[in-house]
Amino acid sequence: MPELPEVETTRRGIAPYLIGRRVLGVILRRRDLRWPIPPEISEQLPGQRIDAVERRAKYLLLHTAVGSALLHLGMSGVLRVLPPDAPVGKHDHVDIALERTRAQAPRILRFTDPRRFGCLLWQAPGETHELLARLGPEPLTDLFDGDLLWQRSRGRSAAVKLFLMDNAVVVGVGNIYASEALFAAGIDPRRAAGSVSRARYARLALEVKRILALAIERGGTTLRDFLSPDGAPGYFFRELNVYGRAGEPCRVCGTSIRQVVLGQRSTFWCPRCQR
Repeated sequence: MPELPEVETTRRGIAPYLIGRRVLGVILRRRDLRWPIPPEISEQLPGQRIDAVERRAKYLLLHTAVGSALLHLGMSGVLRVLPPDAPVGKHDHVDIALERTRAQAPRILRFTDPRRFGCLLWQAPGETHELLARLGPEPLTDLFDGDLLWQRSRGRSAAVKLFLMDNAVVVGVGNIYASEALFAAGIDPRRAAGSVSRARYARLALEVKRILALAIERGGTTLRDFLSPDGAPGYFFRELNVYGRAGEPCRVCGTSIRQVVLGQRSTFWCPRCQR
């Protein structure tokens, strides 16, 4: 599943082609993805200028004066900017046609989603969609720090990795990056969240910010399905220290990396470096 760096890579890739351009029309080859596509996508989006392309957690929002298209890539979704005559594939479910400008030829924004776990929804002006209403702060902002983690973890018996992946605590720290941040901070992912000290949470927050920023710079971590809007893979996988390396030696101490399942997700850690 695309995580925050992959979604941010997508946002940066499509934004220059969308911002300031008017939507000429919408082609829906399916009327549903994970959920039914609301009628506003076909009825209100055409004719509107896209004023901004925002990311909130793993959601993308195309903002216009009359509302916002809300997109989630699901397990294997991809957004690409293509010429209008690009051949249509079996899993190309949505095309958003964009006007020609003086600087750019006409283009389409195409949403491809083989597994159909993604979504295309609508957010009315001045409202917050229910999917976004209970989300925690963005990890790359000043609202997220060690004090926030420490305060929200008090009394929590859940494993610290599951706590860190809770979108109500902080958004977008998915499985790969949670494992890597906990390794960098020297924290055993199985520890109870409430038992981690304020000082160690301070370091963890810094590592989350550092690792996510680096992953965005590298274009994300392509392990299976995800490709950026220009078709390029992410390269952060080359810098993973623990994720997917069970049985391999730790790059720091040489101890074998271990694997366990927490919250139905594979978790990787070094038993010597992480306490």
